[in-house]
Amino acid sequence: MSNCAIVGINWGDEGKGRMVDLLTTDYDVVIRCQGGGNAGHTVINEKGKFALHLLPSGVFRDGVLNVLGNGVAVDMENLWIEMEDVRSKGVDITPENFAVSERASLLLPWHRLMDELEEMRLKDKKYGSTKQGIAPFFGDKYLKKTIQAGELFYPEQLKQHVADLIEYKNLLLKGVYGAEPMKLEDVMAWLEEYGEKIKPYIKNTTKLLTEAKAAGKNIMFEAQLGTLKDIDFGIYPYVTSSSTIASYLPIGAGIPGTPIDKVIGVVKAYSTAVGEGPFVAEWLGEEAEELRKAGGEYGAKTGRPRRVGPIDLVATKYGVEMQAATDIALTKLDVLDYMEQIPVCTKYITNGVETDEFPLAFLQDQSKPVIEYMPGWKCDITGCRKWEELPIEARNYVEYIEKAIGCHITYVSVGAAREEYIKR
Repeated sequence: MSNCAIVGINWGDEGKGRMVDLLTTDYDVVIRCQGGGNAGHTVINEKGKFALHLLPSGVFRDGVLNVLGNGVAVDMENLWIEMEDVRSKGVDITPENFAVSERASLLLPWHRLMDELEEMRLKDKKYGSTKQGIAPFFGDKYLKKTIQAGELFYPEQLKQHVADLIEYKNLLLKGVYGAEPMKLEDVMAWLEEYGEKIKPYIKNTTKLLTEAKAAGKNIMFEAQLGTLKDIDFGIYPYVTSSSTIASYLPIGAGIPGTPIDKVIGVVKAYSTAVGEGPFVAEWLGEEAEELRKAGGEYGAKTGRPRRVGPIDLVATKYGVEMQAATDIALTKLDVLDYMEQIPVCTKYITNGVETDEFPLAFLQDQSKPVIEYMPGWKCDITGCRKWEELPIEARNYVEYIEKAIGCHITYVSVGAAREEYIKR
């Protein structure tokens, strides 16, 4: 049995879905363990191009069991829409290859509403939420005011539970935001409509996964976002509302204590970020737009233009350490084909002092990047399949990053398609 975690090293959007899709040929189970529908895992394979938000990226491989663990915010409406969209493109999703933990809490319509209302209230101090209800959901989860998926099988208890939650929630909607209150009959109708669709997939996934472990199955944990969006270790408060760290994933999967043998950290060959918060090496203007267009850097969930800049070795080294990464997958190296010189952020200047330590978020707002340049290769590398086929300038760039972050770069992505990569 081998257990592997695929995690983001930076701000998210590094290409985790692409790596899960590539590597699931060696795994029997793929589990989403945290986060929710604010994810955007883009996968391109022989079946087409997909932007997954809740479904694990193993759904494209025959014989793989895909699981939404107890740590995921399950939005049944958007999950069903996504399932139907993926099915329409010829991907088989059945209760045999996809399961939702009975202990996963449900993201409800009021969570999305409150997310939007709070961002409106914050105005120019907003956090840059995707408005998918994630922060209100996790707030409610830790207030012990959510519904677990398994409650859908007990309609009388469910209705009373919903009524109790609505009483509490309407105090906030009316009293804090001046919004229209939620109605019990509307919420119950929503739960009935989408609950009936999702119920066949709701299972005791801890039992399923424990049995898979006993049978020697190989398990992959698929994380959402990246280190710098972690609730504890990220650029707080401009972070997500769950843990993006590899150590948490077995807990969110429902099999606490399960050892992870390999942590593959995914790093983009340059930096991107979505949402608000500090981004020390950020580019603006024409330079940024050229890189953004070259990399197609628009959010998979929202379509928002991503913020872009050179690779940030300070942030990346920190991410590698927090994730305890054993291997690195460097993605989108081909996007840099057009550059005469490749910029690299090697250090920060914080409060007038040069440092290679990743500071607290408010200090990053006061920091400036130290930029060095490496020679570009100025040619198309998408056809390369062996390390030796890459131009020497590209190999030097990869090896420079590897030395700086202290972790072996095992995979180098030279294109978006499944086969467009090099294994070192």
